[in-house]
Amino acid sequence: MPHISERAIEMPQSPIRKLAPLATEAEARGTKIYHLNIGQPDLKTPKIGLEVLRNIDRSVLEYSPSQGFLSYRKKLVKYYAAYDIDLTVDDIIITTGGSEAVLFAFLSCLNPGDEIIVPEPAYANYMAFAISAGAKIRTIPTTIEDGFALPAVEKFEELINEHTRAILICNPNNPTGYLYTRREMNQIRDLVKKYDLYLFSDEVYREFIYTGSPYISACHLEDVEQNVVLIDSVSKRYSECGIRVGALITKNKEVRNAVMKFCQARLSPPLLGQLVAEASIDTPKEYMREMYDEYVERRNCLIDGLNRIPGVYSPIPMGAFYTVARLPVDDAEKFCAWCLSDFNYEGETVMLAPAAGFYTTPGAGKDQVRIAYVLNKEDLARALVVLKHALEAYPGRVEA
Repeated sequence: MPHISERAIEMPQSPIRKLAPLATEAEARGTKIYHLNIGQPDLKTPKIGLEVLRNIDRSVLEYSPSQGFLSYRKKLVKYYAAYDIDLTVDDIIITTGGSEAVLFAFLSCLNPGDEIIVPEPAYANYMAFAISAGAKIRTIPTTIEDGFALPAVEKFEELINEHTRAILICNPNNPTGYLYTRREMNQIRDLVKKYDLYLFSDEVYREFIYTGSPYISACHLEDVEQNVVLIDSVSKRYSECGIRVGALITKNKEVRNAVMKFCQARLSPPLLGQLVAEASIDTPKEYMREMYDEYVERRNCLIDGLNRIPGVYSPIPMGAFYTVARLPVDDAEKFCAWCLSDFNYEGETVMLAPAAGFYTTPGAGKDQVRIAYVLNKEDLARALVVLKHALEAYPGRVEA
């Protein structure tokens, strides 16, 4: 029988979805699950986007241009201008979600064997996309004790060698909720400039910043415009994960031309998704304010509740809608599986994402989980009660 590829063998399984079969079995037993494991917002998609979807007046659902509809890209130019990001329509390529934007950036900018420096913990699929491109992730560790702040510049330089091609950041960060400071962004800029690296910057959570500190985009950094590749998506800001519309943005014409070859090979980004996304740019500001306020309240509810549970610690996330929490357990992956297979409290349990899947360093994050606060406050409060009882009952509990 033929063998599968080495690439497929190396491809990591999603830490977010790998426990799904256990969840299915628990639900079949009648257990209610509080899903804190995945960044799927429960807030309603803007009406303006849904109305376009309901009233599509087309006799043919045709291919769209490989780089995306011009009308949509024109509206995006105005959207980014509100964040002091100066673009032209040619700087923007529409992709099938932010995931395709990351993959096409890697395929266009990296050769097999090239290395990317990524602060960890990091979004798990970065590793999968790097493997697809034949590239290697080199991680620079951040710690929960320091709130996942970036280490000193010397730590980055220790990793830079003749194979280093890029730095990748997510800002605000998934999975930690960390927001990079101006000092940290300038530190990254100086490294990118000094070693002539690409800077891949995943900024899909810019709407969710809960501090007075300013949002510093990679596109705001001076003297590295040709090095920056921005990754974006409408999934989170408009609660439109299923329409699969993202964007790859760069001033580097050579990179854009390379990306377009991959875009043409996959023909076109989603037609219906672009129609919804284009309409959603005109979402009323009231919707965005209400969504923001809701996430602030959810964050406060979750973090306060977590830190009241004996042995649990979570820093306060400054952005996105995730946090990484340390639990008093021997192995968070075993604990998460046990919660689904062997535990319920009054017919209910919780589903969390083991944080080890967001690290590449062996053994890192073993006692940590990523929690997405995408449930309403009442459900979050109840989930915290269930989690407290689960930790009390877990056979592998570790006393501090």
